[in-house]
Amino acid sequence: MRHHTVHDRPVNGARSRRARSQWGLAGLTPLLRRRNHFYIWALDTVADSAVTEAMMAKVAFLGLGVMGYPMAGHLKAKGGHELTVYNRTAAKSEKWVTQYGGKSAPTPKAAAEGQDFVMCCVGNDNDLREVTLGANGAFAGITKGAVFVDHTTASAEIARELHAEGKKRGFDCIDAPVSGGQAGAENGVLTVMCGGEAAAYARAEPVIAAYARMCKLLGAPGAGQLTKMVNQICIAGLVQGLAEGIHFAKKAGLDVEAVIQTISKGAAQSWQMENRYKTMNEGKFDFGFAVDWMRKDMSICLGEARKNGANLPVTALVDQFYSEVQKMGGKRWDTSSLIARLER
Repeated sequence: MRHHTVHDRPVNGARSRRARSQWGLAGLTPLLRRRNHFYIWALDTVADSAVTEAMMAKVAFLGLGVMGYPMAGHLKAKGGHELTVYNRTAAKSEKWVTQYGGKSAPTPKAAAEGQDFVMCCVGNDNDLREVTLGANGAFAGITKGAVFVDHTTASAEIARELHAEGKKRGFDCIDAPVSGGQAGAENGVLTVMCGGEAAAYARAEPVIAAYARMCKLLGAPGAGQLTKMVNQICIAGLVQGLAEGIHFAKKAGLDVEAVIQTISKGAAQSWQMENRYKTMNEGKFDFGFAVDWMRKDMSICLGEARKNGANLPVTALVDQFYSEVQKMGGKRWDTSSLIARLER
């Protein structure tokens, strides 16, 4: 398995042989290999086919929330793909079409029909099951040989369930939750964690590149969701530590700005510190991932831990802290609002 940082991957126009040789596709040997001064033309032909598919793909996108709306936009504007979108609220679909072009569909099934790739980004397991397997669900319309790519943060269990169902129906599924938040989606620099079969991933990865700076196949179906759980477990403890550090600095009478400028150049440095300390210090919490969604994700993590025997005491404790933030009226505050609990 290989991975790419894809933020500077060319996504429009014909790709040169040199560029194809540099980037390749996941799971393939280098596209061009010299042997006795001759190119292995068969590999080049396979690569040309995969790249052409990615460059000229017919794509459906299901779910135009704060993440899906800009992600679908990148597929059209940056990737140059032929887009059909579906959203539960039809007005959002029409707004997207007005902004980007493409088409909208009245149901997930209608959106999925005849597409090379069907991308999805909805709220939770129940939403995902409804949009795929429910009445007029996408799985009833996906063409044999297509690839379904799910960007929802959901359980590993449903990822495996959808993969098995897709196989029965003759198409492939990749679970591909993302990290980077709304800003990452809008700027096209998401991290995408994938689970599934290598051949299906190799086809989907160049399409995902339109909104990703990092994309990697982590293992079998469900591995993408499991990796996203690791991501959320790490963030939970980190944000609580940062909240306590800033709270302590205030109580100690220190200049928080000066403290952070200093310690952010050492071992305490983190993305959360650099991007959230100012708003945390000011008590402003409308700049990122909502507490309600974080608790949903942590519930998935803790549920999986009960199955695999992992011990997550800090995650469980921070989940309780977020519950207290919800009761304070912070359901839609961002995750850095843990400090508000300490300063109430």
